[in-house]
Amino acid sequence: MGSENLSQDTLAEQLLELAIKSGAEAAEVYQSRSLSRPVFFEANRLKQLETNQSEGTALRLWRNGRPGLTVAYGSVLAEVMVEKALALSQLNQPETVELGSNSGPSYPDLGEGVPVEVLVDWGKEAIALIRDAYPDVVCNGDWECDVETTRIVNTKGLDCYYTDTTLNCYISAEWVRGDDFLSVADGQTKRGELNPEILANQILQRLIWARENVSSPTGRVPVLFTSKAADMLWGTVQEALNGKRVLEVASPWAERLGNLVIAPSLTLYQDPEAGPYSCPFDDEGTPTQFLVFIQNGILQHFYGDRTTGGQLGIHTTGNGFRPGLGSYPTPGLFNFLIQPGSSSLPDLIQELDNGLIVDQMLGGDSSISGDFSINVDLGYRVQNGQVIGRVKDTMVAGNIYSALKQLVTLGNDADWNGSCYTPSLIVEGLSTTGRSN
Repeated sequence: MGSENLSQDTLAEQLLELAIKSGAEAAEVYQSRSLSRPVFFEANRLKQLETNQSEGTALRLWRNGRPGLTVAYGSVLAEVMVEKALALSQLNQPETVELGSNSGPSYPDLGEGVPVEVLVDWGKEAIALIRDAYPDVVCNGDWECDVETTRIVNTKGLDCYYTDTTLNCYISAEWVRGDDFLSVADGQTKRGELNPEILANQILQRLIWARENVSSPTGRVPVLFTSKAADMLWGTVQEALNGKRVLEVASPWAERLGNLVIAPSLTLYQDPEAGPYSCPFDDEGTPTQFLVFIQNGILQHFYGDRTTGGQLGIHTTGNGFRPGLGSYPTPGLFNFLIQPGSSSLPDLIQELDNGLIVDQMLGGDSSISGDFSINVDLGYRVQNGQVIGRVKDTMVAGNIYSALKQLVTLGNDADWNGSCYTPSLIVEGLSTTGRSN
């Protein structure tokens, strides 16, 4: 199910032709097809294999400048989609038509698939490694190969498409000790190959740290966010860099271009060719680009789609993405990278005389203001540079912008957590409260 199959589908051309004949002055078709083969493990054993397929088509057109958007899944009739889109356009206000033209290059497919048998073997290997060390642990997980093809065609001559194949895995290890319940989870998203040994070792390290329950530190102590937890900090930063938030004057950085906004050791950027979340063009057909948002703490750029970029006077940065098939493009990030430091995770831990490691959390969604309060689902106390045990009933609160100005150290262990590539890091200025054992 490669990009060549979708490019040979004539539905998009039928929709565009019929839209113009029906009175639209411009139209765009966005198509997505996906095929996934997940492998599920439950209670240490292979549970089931699945095959999931989906296909969706979105038609967006403009008649008398008024936009109309309609979505269909599976086999569809072009006449029905055009009629619905035209009817909806009568309910909307006129707008400027923002469409790209064909930029010329062909885009190679990304990633390679693996057989289901390999996914099964990887899952069995990871579970065996964990249970060899901890026989009482119960493991659940899923391993998946996902193939997604995207095509965008419009009446200005744009026609671009590619297929993206990604591999995903996730394992949770549950450990019951009397009335004490511990759940440790981790995963990987990669292209080409997953590594069950690395995944198992990451979980085993957490199980070792959690052998003892200890009292929580209190007050303002240094907090070490692992690479798995650190993306909580970056969600707010991504919103502050969003051109739409800048136009709304909701971003605290709206007037700060060229100024120091976070610690000088931080450099934040996007790279169209980096990692499993790379992509050659956005959902408006604009080629994506390498872009440094913050260089050594200094704000350099915001990101935007065609509409937002035009309003900001920066043009599009190739960041127009659809939150869903039935949504209009809006500013979004396809990947977000934080330049790692030079310290290993053990080195970071040794820096803490009395501190807290946050590895998993409940909540954590902060507003654009940066204020947050999280419950630590899985955390550890550090004393004299050593992890002494797991903490329970612990909360961390503070402001993300303030915390990132008080960055202590960046780790060299950057990894993908969703589409955010972040290392572990230590920050100060956060308030910690917890139960004393």
